[in-house]
Amino acid sequence: MIIAIVGATGTGKTGLSLDLAEALAARGRPAEIVNADAMQLYRGMDIGTAKVPEAERRGVPHHLFDVLDVTEEASVARYQTEARAVIDAIEARGAVPVLVGGSGLYVSSVLFDFEFPGTDAAVRADLERALEEQGATALHRRLAAVDPAAAAAIGPHNGRRLVRALEVVAITGRPFGSGLPSEDAFWRPAVVLGRSSPREVLVERLDRRVEQMWRDGMLDEVRRLVDRGLERGVTASRAIGYAQAAAQLRGDLDERQAIETTQALTRRYARRQVSWFRRYPATWIDADDSDATDAALARLPT
Repeated sequence: MIIAIVGATGTGKTGLSLDLAEALAARGRPAEIVNADAMQLYRGMDIGTAKVPEAERRGVPHHLFDVLDVTEEASVARYQTEARAVIDAIEARGAVPVLVGGSGLYVSSVLFDFEFPGTDAAVRADLERALEEQGATALHRRLAAVDPAAAAAIGPHNGRRLVRALEVVAITGRPFGSGLPSEDAFWRPAVVLGRSSPREVLVERLDRRVEQMWRDGMLDEVRRLVDRGLERGVTASRAIGYAQAAAQLRGDLDERQAIETTQALTRRYARRQVSWFRRYPATWIDADDSDATDAALARLPT
């Protein structure tokens, strides 16, 4: 059985995962945590992703953290294969896999009966050229003409996902969303625990969190990553907070602009996460619930 802990950024998924792993171990059921946050796959992207330091992991094994260089492109298809292999190995050891993260497509790729269409290098190249020459808004219009639902879900700014959606439509002749799983067809038996927070509480928490990131040394972290090729990375360079800190280092934004832009993008991302995970068959636990671990344990089969 897989335990999945999902929800918007800033709702306490990491803390619950550690508390739950310890509680399960105390009951004789060892647990291991599997990352489902796309940006926490990257080595050195720590402050901006709120990655739990190794010293604070309480002895609980963690998997799929720090497995990519910032110059590598994250792929959900590759992630699905690797995460499911990790889960198989955890279960073979007699432990419970706890899948934790807020990257909706990554979580879905593991939990549900989810198959990815292939790729076509020529189609992809043409679409990436169109993205560079015409911009994401033009690709969004193209997608809206052939798959309005996918265009509405992706929005006009995520060029990378627009390219992929148009590629899938071109290859399969079907809407991009037709390959998405039904959120009740689990790949493996699973219990989904969602973390939630009232919108006004979450907004305030996220704004404070971004400000704390800068106080904790976000600029220094990004400076080191730039030296390691961050700005050449297709995925990592666009990460919320990292792109803005890099712009500050270049002098394109001042610090207040970088922070405020990051706050606005983080709030928008959290709204998308809430919409995505609300479709899941989940038990929802408030981020400020002092009995969250007990609530989670009560949901698990004995």
